[in-house]
Amino acid sequence: MTLMPILQIHTEDAAEYAIVCGDPNRAALIAAKLDNVRELAFSREYRTFTGEAQGVRILVTSHGVGSAGAAVCFEELIRAGVKTLIRVGTAGSYSEDHPAGSLIVSTAAVRAEGLTRGLVPDGYPAVGDGDVVSALYASALEQGGIVKKGLTVSLDVFFAGVEEVPHRKWKQAGVLAVEMEIAALYVVASLRGARAGAIVALDGYADSDLAAVYDPHTNVVADAVEREIQAALGAIVKLAGAEQA
Repeated sequence: MTLMPILQIHTEDAAEYAIVCGDPNRAALIAAKLDNVRELAFSREYRTFTGEAQGVRILVTSHGVGSAGAAVCFEELIRAGVKTLIRVGTAGSYSEDHPAGSLIVSTAAVRAEGLTRGLVPDGYPAVGDGDVVSALYASALEQGGIVKKGLTVSLDVFFAGVEEVPHRKWKQAGVLAVEMEIAALYVVASLRGARAGAIVALDGYADSDLAAVYDPHTNVVADAVEREIQAALGAIVKLAGAEQA
């Protein structure tokens, strides 16, 4: 039995599947939908639960905001024994076709953050696992509402400074949404031999031409978060069933 020094969980409590999210309160929300739930640890921004969905053991862990801290979470989960990770998060939209409340399944992420530059060379892709992405997308469609799959961008900047935030560039390149951690998840999973996917609920527009007052606490967003949680749980059940078959 080994204790993960930062997450403060033991390897004997690990599962093959994990759902990761930024907010410790969202981790509790996800865990409440599982059977036989136990909270394993709450260390810094990292809050971890274990439970079951239709008999499949799952860890739920929060990773905080930003790629650097999130990567610590992903690394330790994989070292503890997790083989499949799904991020459930929120993101800003780049398209009027995808308003707040829409769901985006990330097939791959633009590496516009700093963390992965310290891990892999320029040109190394941040790509979701095909089986995980397919299961997520199929499960998300079952939840209803607007669902799209495609490119996201992971960007460190949230509030603008002197430099222009490059939202317009990524929008012109066909990117659907912006968030902060998916690129780190996909690169770490690729390096460590795990598989990963991600789904995000859109909570507003990141594009300055579309943006109104940012309010991620609306009923529309809360409903989308509920749908993406169910999509992630459904995807894990699908993946576990396929492996058993």
